[in-house]
Amino acid sequence: VQLQASGGGLVQAGGSLRLSCAASRTTLRANMVSGWYRQAPGKQRGLIARITSDGSTGYADSVKGRFTISRDNAKNTIDLQMNSLNPDDTAVYYCYTFKDGRNFWGQGTLVTVSS
Repeated sequence: VQLQASGGGLVQAGGSLRLSCAASRTTLRANMVSGWYRQAPGKQRGLIARITSDGSTGYADSVKGRFTISRDNAKNTIDLQMNSLNPDDTAVYYCYTFKDGRNFWGQGTLVTVSS
């Protein structure tokens, strides 16, 4: 299983970014759950959004109403639309998928939100 995250960058507060995670050697819609974690400097990695095989979604309170996770079955990607970004959203964002009893991780993409 390989996951390739992209879409990070520098954005001003109030702006938007869209992250994408492309999968190979696995079919994301067939896996129990996939999603995104993030790790801010000096903090632990935490789950922010997930989507299950049947399309159900869930979000951390810190991003609810601002972030939207989706899955493109044709492209075999997991996307994260991030709106109303603020400096507290600055972090490395990691995509994951749960398969065969374990999480597989992408390499991470850095999002920096300037005030």
